[in-house]
Amino acid sequence: MNYWLFKSEPNKWSWDQQKAKGDQGEEWDGVRNYQARNFMRTMQIGDRGFFYHSNIGKEIVGIVEVCALAHPDSTTDDPRWECVDIKAVCDVPKPITLADVKADERLSDMSLVTSMRLSVQPVKPEEWDLICRLGGLDPDKI
Repeated sequence: MNYWLFKSEPNKWSWDQQKAKGDQGEEWDGVRNYQARNFMRTMQIGDRGFFYHSNIGKEIVGIVEVCALAHPDSTTDDPRWECVDIKAVCDVPKPITLADVKADERLSDMSLVTSMRLSVQPVKPEEWDLICRLGGLDPDKI
């Protein structure tokens, strides 16, 4: 399994909206960055990710799961752009802020710190485990 981080501005698409979609999930559409698109092309069903509120809140608030492989993005006719579908898995009991991540030396190489503008990012297994634990989750049970 691979791990990811998906960024969304909560005034455009919030964690509550993602959860409301249930098991059907929702397209992670509108991504117009080649690197982020290429990450989505490598995703597999069942990969897990952090749902991160950017700009407002700046915190990891939930866990999502990839529920559909890369496919054409329905928000454009341009065939270059693809997206995956994700569904909500659970809340992060203690949201992890960007300040928390930056303050933890063990996370200094995390993409959230080094590639802050990228809307879809890989997360290393050790980063996944640490952030889950900091957020009050057992990574082996989600």
